[in-house]
Amino acid sequence: MSDAIKAATLEYATRLGDDSVVLGHRISEWVSYGPFLEEDIAYGNVALDYIGRARMFYTYAAELADDGRTEDDFAYMRSDRDYRNLLLMEMPKGDFAYSQVRQLFADVYYTVMLPELLQSKDETLSAIAAKAIKETKYHLRRSREWVMRLGDGTEESHKRTQKAVDALWGFTHELFDMDETEQMLADAGIGVDVSKLRDTWLKMVSDILTEATLTVPEDDWAVRGGRTGYHTEHLGHMLTEMQIVHRSYPGCQW
Repeated sequence: MSDAIKAATLEYATRLGDDSVVLGHRISEWVSYGPFLEEDIAYGNVALDYIGRARMFYTYAAELADDGRTEDDFAYMRSDRDYRNLLLMEMPKGDFAYSQVRQLFADVYYTVMLPELLQSKDETLSAIAAKAIKETKYHLRRSREWVMRLGDGTEESHKRTQKAVDALWGFTHELFDMDETEQMLADAGIGVDVSKLRDTWLKMVSDILTEATLTVPEDDWAVRGGRTGYHTEHLGHMLTEMQIVHRSYPGCQW
């Protein structure tokens, strides 16, 4: 592995870890607030899937960095400007419809992205994808069922779900952006060219929204910046809460 490819792979693994840990934390915020017990437990399980995925990406990033950092350093010792997660993942949990719509958008994204990552020449990234694909099948089944139920439910649930779709749609464009780092890895057969996945993602999401009696928004606005460290104010607040124990007791062994 050349130095350039190694540095790019480190950045790539960190980005994917950031996506997972941020979304995992957002999902965990619903624990004990679910609409009923079974759903409360489901939220905890899905959050743990994403946290586990983040640990694998961060562990690999630490291995590539080879500078003494551990997975904990990547998760807990970086500021919001150092994070490279997609903006969609950091948006606040909102109401139940908002979280389920965000989850649907993310689940469909991983449904189309992970099989491509599975083909990576990087054995570690491929192995992480293999595990995550199994989890994502369950995640998508759950979020699809909820969006269907809420969108085609009561007048109030339909209104809230459509509002969530409209509010989050502009954050989905960033999912399919490519920069120099990701293009280098895609050309090397290591990363995924996500720009080629938008049409498939859009078809899947549009079919679900239409079946749920929801309207697919126009592409008249888009927000970007997560991959370059420009985030909403929500991420800083979230990291303050997520990192407080580790930063208060650095090096503590439990």
